[in-house]
Amino acid sequence: MTLALNDYLILSTIIFIIGLVGVVRRKNLLMLFFSTEIMLNAVNIGLAAISKFHGDLTGQMFAFFIVAIAASEVAVGLGLLILLYKRKGSINLDSIVSMKG
Repeated sequence: MTLALNDYLILSTIIFIIGLVGVVRRKNLLMLFFSTEIMLNAVNIGLAAISKFHGDLTGQMFAFFIVAIAASEVAVGLGLLILLYKRKGSINLDSIVSMKG
């Protein structure tokens, strides 16, 4: 049994929707980062699948760059998250109403 392009795209869509629901519903910044990573990985699955089925490496190269950008985003985001936790004592979005300098 071989998987068609539609199967990969359906999987990618389902994973993207799960990440999108996580971004919309979460109040914790750490879970927000995780949901964003899930969405980026869903896009990577779609790009790699389309690239494979068309016989072109362009989609796989885009997926590689997305992984690199996501890694740097996580590093910067977690650094800011640690700083915010030290200042506020919480990473809940409701407790971070005003950002004072």
